[in-house]
Amino acid sequence: MAALQVIVAQALTNQPPDAEHLPALVDRVAAHLEEVPGKLSADAGYFSAKNVHWLESVGVEPYLATGRQKHGEAPPKVRGRPPAGLTPKERMARKLATKRGKEVYRMRKAIVEPVFGQIKEARGIRALLRRGLKAAREEWALICATHNLLKLFRATAA
Repeated sequence: MAALQVIVAQALTNQPPDAEHLPALVDRVAAHLEEVPGKLSADAGYFSAKNVHWLESVGVEPYLATGRQKHGEAPPKVRGRPPAGLTPKERMARKLATKRGKEVYRMRKAIVEPVFGQIKEARGIRALLRRGLKAAREEWALICATHNLLKLFRATAA
């Protein structure tokens, strides 16, 4: 589904920290695909040591950003074995700085981020129209479903 940029799980919340919602989203992905994803990349809002541990415990290799990288700033070079005593955040930052980590995380720019751009720019949906959390969730689910229908229609029409 990555090549088609199909949304396999979605959620809308009025709570700013995304980290607490990661397990539920992964569970939805696993339910929809009937398997746990082999790896998962997510922005810094989803990072927590607890999430890294949970993902590893369910067999998902995590690639979670640990913070924002300044524009034009290169991540530190990684060589050799990781030193002992690193915190989960330091281990993840080191993992993302590896060649493999950069490749996996870079794919977010081709899979996840364009979806938001297509919804906002191509379809002109820049704000939700319905009020209240329940109504907003329903509207977002409809937006995601129509996004998927457009993607699948275009893929089969080609």
